[in-house]
Amino acid sequence: MTRGLVSVHADGGNPPDVNALVEALNKAFADFKAEHNQQLEEVKKGNADALQALKVDNINGEISRLQAAVDAANTQLAAIQMGGGAAGGDTLADAEYSGAFLAHFRKGEVQAAMNKGVADDGGYLAPVEWDRTITGRLVILSDMRQLANVVPCSGTGLTKLYNMGGTASGWVGEEDARPATATGKLKQLGFGWGEVYANPGATQQLLDDSEIDLEAWLSGEVDVEFARQEGAGFFAGDGVNKPFGILTYVTGGANAAKHPFGAIGAINSGAAAAITADGLIDLVYDLPSAFTANARFAMNRKTMGAIRKLKDTEGNYLWQPSLIAGQPSTLLGFPVQDVAAIPDVAANAIAALFGDFKQTYTVYDRKGVRVLRDPFTNKPYVHFYTTKRVGGGVHNPEPMRALKIAA
Repeated sequence: MTRGLVSVHADGGNPPDVNALVEALNKAFADFKAEHNQQLEEVKKGNADALQALKVDNINGEISRLQAAVDAANTQLAAIQMGGGAAGGDTLADAEYSGAFLAHFRKGEVQAAMNKGVADDGGYLAPVEWDRTITGRLVILSDMRQLANVVPCSGTGLTKLYNMGGTASGWVGEEDARPATATGKLKQLGFGWGEVYANPGATQQLLDDSEIDLEAWLSGEVDVEFARQEGAGFFAGDGVNKPFGILTYVTGGANAAKHPFGAIGAINSGAAAAITADGLIDLVYDLPSAFTANARFAMNRKTMGAIRKLKDTEGNYLWQPSLIAGQPSTLLGFPVQDVAAIPDVAANAIAALFGDFKQTYTVYDRKGVRVLRDPFTNKPYVHFYTTKRVGGGVHNPEPMRALKIAA
């Protein structure tokens, strides 16, 4: 009889307990080893026991079932976290449309189920699960999506209003006149918008014969290309068919006068074409304490290499490695983010940013990824012209500071 086997199943209405599944799997494997060793010992003695062999086979089958449950649970939890699935649900939100979309990948056929995705230019809206997969991967690959505030929106653009103050008041007696007082002023701010695209291709023969997951292949091509384009746009974009980059709002930058609240403040590095410990300390303490709770540094790896050599007056290194898995390294006690799009240390360059990115910068996503299947432009390749409209800009410059290298 099997000792202590436990079957753990996910509750149909709740997320599965992965820890319980893993614990049960480990226990089953321990039982399997014990029973199998006993079976081998009996075989060596010439006492092959059919009942013992059956027990080993049963435990082995239970291990297979538990392993499958663990894999399914991890996949389900990942889908829930990405917003791509619901607890207890294994079916697509719209299986008919997803199936039609995949058929369109292979043959270009337009089925009735595809009609809901038809656009005037012949493009099709991607299935929601596929759309979420790309969005989830972009969070991993795009630095600004990890750091900043990301908001989905609709329409052709977005404008925010800012209260510039100016409302006046006064003291009066019971029967005194109440003359009109000054009224506060509002200013509006627009954000840069553009369309990021990818255009991967495959031969029609490959599409006809391939057994690979075409949706996974295409989404992998798309998310890498989108992340590359976004990385440049969110940090240095000029707003012409792309977002306004955060670096352009720094004092002296192209958009320094764009925001009603002013520019992102720039702190001198303290040395010509170099970073100093004093410059970094000045950078940290120039940021108001109201914004330091979630503040972090952002710089590229080459700049990190230079900063790791800096010490304070007592000989302690300013940079400290992470002591906990999954946690970032720190600089002056604040997390450090590796961002390739930020310039190297050079005269007059912005080599680092410090502040609360979520309170500073917003990425605006126009809902929906669109795909246009193009078998004509580059025969024998079929291209999948994939687009997503994205906007971005600084919504509040006050929670951010920039380290500018002295000339």
